[in-house]
Amino acid sequence: MSGPSAADWWAGARPRTLPAAVAPVLAGTGVATYADGLVWWKALLALVVSLALQVAVNYANDYSDGIRGTDEDRVGPMRLVGSGTASPAAVKRAAFLAFGVAGVAGLVLAVTTAWWLVAVGAVCILAAWYYTGGTRPYGYLGLGEVMVFVFFGLVAVVGTTYVQTLTWEWPALYAGVGVGALACAILVTNNLRDIPTDRESGKMTLAVRLGEERTRLLYVLLVAAAAVAVVAVAASTHWWVLAALAFVVPMLPALRTVLSGARGPALIPVLAATGTGQLWWAGLVVVMLLVP
Repeated sequence: MSGPSAADWWAGARPRTLPAAVAPVLAGTGVATYADGLVWWKALLALVVSLALQVAVNYANDYSDGIRGTDEDRVGPMRLVGSGTASPAAVKRAAFLAFGVAGVAGLVLAVTTAWWLVAVGAVCILAAWYYTGGTRPYGYLGLGEVMVFVFFGLVAVVGTTYVQTLTWEWPALYAGVGVGALACAILVTNNLRDIPTDRESGKMTLAVRLGEERTRLLYVLLVAAAAVAVVAVAASTHWWVLAALAFVVPMLPALRTVLSGARGPALIPVLAATGTGQLWWAGLVVVMLLVP
């Protein structure tokens, strides 16, 4: 059997989740610009860190779920290990390579900003690996959404702003809440789709614990939280930011699909739509922050 192609590796990186890595850097850089602290090369390095960590956690999940057998009957994007397309060792190496890229870029940011950021980066990498890795992965205990909110929301946005401004900015915290809520919504969608197979394999995600109906309600509440965060950012900057509430428009089909009771493959488009909505959230906030 030939090895995985470049297209296979790209599919295994789960490109639909990459907006969750771009959005926090976009939002954090928007706040930094509003605070007259934009440093473009630091923003680019933060983007490298965020994208590399997202790819790394996707490969790490593929590896860990694959060797546990969790992905054998998975619905959704192709899994490299679960499908037999790539060996566990190869996928593990790919995850470590992506972690390495994130680590190098993060180290440059730490050296040019503050050394304590090395500790923050180390915690981010450990959190990414132990989501499904190790003997007691927290993703199997229903804590995945909490960690996604913290690391791909609060830490990513506030950190992106801080490395550029070297100051605490309250709008960055509020933006972190909005971006983090939508990052959680992406994971909630993924776990809602996988409730039957996760329950059977013993993966007790938050969706499995809540059940279908309450998980669907959680998705709606997360979108609502992102809308409230727009208001908070506007209140701490200027009211033009309220125009960013338009992020809900591209998410309306996703909300209808989730509330309609869709299951399995029918939920896959919701992942892309939620990622698009998250990018709209961040992009509109940035544009409105730049209004004189």
